[in-house]
Amino acid sequence: MTNSSMSDTVTAPARPKGLIPLDLIRGFLIGSAELVPGVSGGTIALVTGVYDQLIDSAAHVVSAAKTLVTGPHRVSGAVAELRRTDWFLVVPVLLGMATAVFTVAGVMESFVTAEPELARGLFFGLVAASIAVPLRMLPSRTSRQPMLLGVLAFLAAAALAFWMTSLAGGADVENPPLIAVFFVASIAICALVVPGVSGSFFLLAVGMYSTTLRAVDSRDFGYLGIFMLGAVLGLAVFVNILKFFLHNHRWWTLIVMAGLMFGSLRALWPWQTAAEVGADGQAHGAGGLLAPVDPVLGPILLAVLGAVVVIALIIIETIFTHSEKEPAKQPGQQP
Repeated sequence: MTNSSMSDTVTAPARPKGLIPLDLIRGFLIGSAELVPGVSGGTIALVTGVYDQLIDSAAHVVSAAKTLVTGPHRVSGAVAELRRTDWFLVVPVLLGMATAVFTVAGVMESFVTAEPELARGLFFGLVAASIAVPLRMLPSRTSRQPMLLGVLAFLAAAALAFWMTSLAGGADVENPPLIAVFFVASIAICALVVPGVSGSFFLLAVGMYSTTLRAVDSRDFGYLGIFMLGAVLGLAVFVNILKFFLHNHRWWTLIVMAGLMFGSLRALWPWQTAAEVGADGQAHGAGGLLAPVDPVLGPILLAVLGAVVVIALIIIETIFTHSEKEPAKQPGQQP
């Protein structure tokens, strides 16, 4: 992760093929995070140091599809955009994500359902420590970025995320209309690329979280096909907007991302009220915040573990990036 803005080139920069196993692991972590309500895959992409590259590559793929349809120079223009895509990063990350989704979905639903306090404790620590990531990526502040307005932007984004995460509390929708699946997916996928905003938590808020994980676990390809179509549409619309802000308003964008992550911690407070079935036969009241009650030690220890994992990832990524930047010494060159 660097403080410099992303830049377009004729072809994607060469990426060492030795990083492919690491990128597979990164993809697996991102995919696993997207299955967890309250945890953002974008956050994990930031922590593992591939966020900018993935957004840039996704924007090139979207531009290639647009050029192929609208022109000019449909074929050559699309090929040029695809050559700018870092495929040695994108393909392993996508494979890792797919592996996570199709192997972890059932386990993740069971863990979140059976041990909600422990699960939220772990994820709370992960996200809390991850707030440092976009703040570390901030470019040098200029006179156009007053500190006071930055603090206000951070607090406004945190308040928005806090409010949004307070909305989940209804029952799961067993058989949602396919048109609803399509549009919900188009919105939820946007959270994949925004750190601090959880696509899974949005699904939970609209009552489609468990339904979607069951569809993945049972290989319901009809449901998944409609979901994927909606996701592709949402990603195609949103990714270029995000790329624009990262290119042209990077300082403000990262400040807002950090605020969203901070506010999203509300969803991950380990001790919350459970849903109760009301007179209408629907579940209500889930997600109210409680003072720590039994279990206490387990969630706290897992929160510490999650924070330690993120800090370790940040240190490893920093060391790796620093070693990449060090110029190789020429023969006979004095140290």
